[in-house]
Amino acid sequence: MIDFAKPSLEYSELWPLLVIFAVACVGVIIEAFAPRAVRYLAQVSLALIGSVVALVGVIMIGIDHDNGDSLDGAVVAMGAIVVDGPAIFVWGLLLVIAIAGTLLFAERRLEGGVSAFAGQAAAVPGSEAEQEAVAHRLDHTEVYPLLMFAVAGMMLFAAAADLLAFFVALEVLSLPLYLLTGLARRRRLLSQEAALKYFLLGAFSSGFVIYGIALVYGYSGTMSYAGIHEAIANNADNRPLLLVGLGLISVGLLFKIGAAPFQAWTPDVYQGAPTQVTAFMGAATKVAAFAAMMRLFYVAFGSERWTWVPVLAVIAVLTMVVGALLAIAQSDVKRMLAYSSITHTGFLLTGLIGARASGDLADGQITSTQAVLFYLVTYSFMTLGAFAVVSLVRDSGGETTQMARWAGLGKESPLVAGVFALFLLGFAGIPLTAGFAGKWAVFASAMSAGQWQVVVAAVLTSALAAFFYIRVIVVMFFSEPEGEGPSVALPSLATSVTIGFGVLATVILGVLPGPMLDLAAHAGEFIR
Repeated sequence: MIDFAKPSLEYSELWPLLVIFAVACVGVIIEAFAPRAVRYLAQVSLALIGSVVALVGVIMIGIDHDNGDSLDGAVVAMGAIVVDGPAIFVWGLLLVIAIAGTLLFAERRLEGGVSAFAGQAAAVPGSEAEQEAVAHRLDHTEVYPLLMFAVAGMMLFAAAADLLAFFVALEVLSLPLYLLTGLARRRRLLSQEAALKYFLLGAFSSGFVIYGIALVYGYSGTMSYAGIHEAIANNADNRPLLLVGLGLISVGLLFKIGAAPFQAWTPDVYQGAPTQVTAFMGAATKVAAFAAMMRLFYVAFGSERWTWVPVLAVIAVLTMVVGALLAIAQSDVKRMLAYSSITHTGFLLTGLIGARASGDLADGQITSTQAVLFYLVTYSFMTLGAFAVVSLVRDSGGETTQMARWAGLGKESPLVAGVFALFLLGFAGIPLTAGFAGKWAVFASAMSAGQWQVVVAAVLTSALAAFFYIRVIVVMFFSEPEGEGPSVALPSLATSVTIGFGVLATVILGVLPGPMLDLAAHAGEFIR
C-alpha cells in the first residue's frame, strides 16, 4: 500500500505569490463571464490592486526576515521554494515592474480610445472579422491575466529551489509572453511572426532544459539544489553526465536572457511585439532569469564554479561584442534597443562571474549578488521608461520606430526627446545616471574576482555602445526631417507616471546609488 504525504505549504511565506496566481485566475473568470463593457476597468483594477497587495506582502515578509545584518531565509513548499533575501528583493522588483506594466497595458489614449492590443486575437490580419473588431472598437482585455500569469511564473522562477519547480516556472512565465507578443493591433503580421519565432525557439530551448535536468538528476539522484550541491561535492563519478546536463540547462537560461549565441530571437520579438509588451518583457524577463540563473549556479552548481565561470566569461565577452556591433547597423529604434539589451546581458554576466561573499573580500567590496541585483534595478527602470517613450512617437501611420522618422523630434517635443536622451545616456553608462552606477558595480565585482580581461572587454564595449546611443540623440536634435516630421501623442496619466518614475529612478540611482546598493547588500546571499 502506498502512503501519500500530505503536502505542506507555508502560506505566511508564499501568500504574495499566491495572490498573483489568484488574480490571474480571477482575471480568466472575468473574461469568461463579465460583460465586455466592464472588463477593461475590472481587469486593470484587479491587476493593479493585486500587484500592490502582493508588494505590501513582500515588504512585510522582508521585515519579518530581517535579522539586523541581512535577511535570513526559509525553505518552504516541501523544499521546492526558497524565500530568502535575494528572492524577496527580486519579488519586490518584479511587482513594481508588474505595476508599471499594467499601467502601460492600460494606455488607451494613444490609439484613439482603444489599447495597443488586437481587438480579436483569433482574427486573421486583414480579414472581415478583424475589420469588424476594429469597427466595433473591441478591446483585448485578456492581456491582463496573461500579464499576471507571467509575473507569477517569474516570481516562482526566482525562488525555485529544485529543478522541477524551476522548469514549471520557466514554462508558466514563457507561455503568456508568447501570446502577448502576437497581440499587436497594428502591424499584425509582424507581431504574429515574432510570436511564432519566439514560441518555436522558446520551445526548442525548453527541450534543452528538460533534457539537461534529466541528466543532472541521473548524476545526483535528486532534484533539489542542495542535494545536487552535495552530490557534486562528494561524488567524482559520472562527471560527463553532470557537465553535459549543466551545459544543456545553461543553453535554456542563456536563451531566456538573450545571450550570444542564443540571441537571434531578441530583435525580432522586441520589434514585432506591442511596445508595451516589449517594455514589460525587456525588464521583467531579465530580472527573473538572472535571479534564477544566479540561484542555480551559486547554489546547485557552486562546487563546480571552476567549470562554468570560464565558459560564462567567454559568453559574456561574445554577448557584449555581438550586441554592440549589430546595434550600430540598426535603423529601427526598437531593434537598436533590442541589441542594446543583448549588450547589457553581457554586462550582467560580467557581474555574475564576479566575487562571491567570502572572507577574501575586503570590507566595502561589492559581491556578485549585490552587483547583479543593483544592475537589474537600474536596467529595469530605464528599459520601462525608454519603451514607454517609444510608444509616444507617431507619424501619419501611427507609432513609428524608424530612426529616420525621429529626425527633428527635439524641435517637435523637446521634453520627450530630452527624456529619451536621458534614458539613452543611462544605457551608455554616462556618469550621474543609473547606468553608470550599475556598470561600476558589476565591473568592480568582476575585478575583485580577478576577471580583469572580461572587465577590459566590457569597458571597450561600453565605449563602442555609446556611439549608437549618441547617434539617436543626434538624429533627434540635430537632423532635419525629410518630408513630414514626427509628432508626439499625448499619453494618459498611466504612461506618464511610468515615464516619470523611470526618469526619477535613472537620476536618483545615478546621483545617490548608496541606499539601493545597501538594500541589495542587505538582501544577503542565496541559501540552500
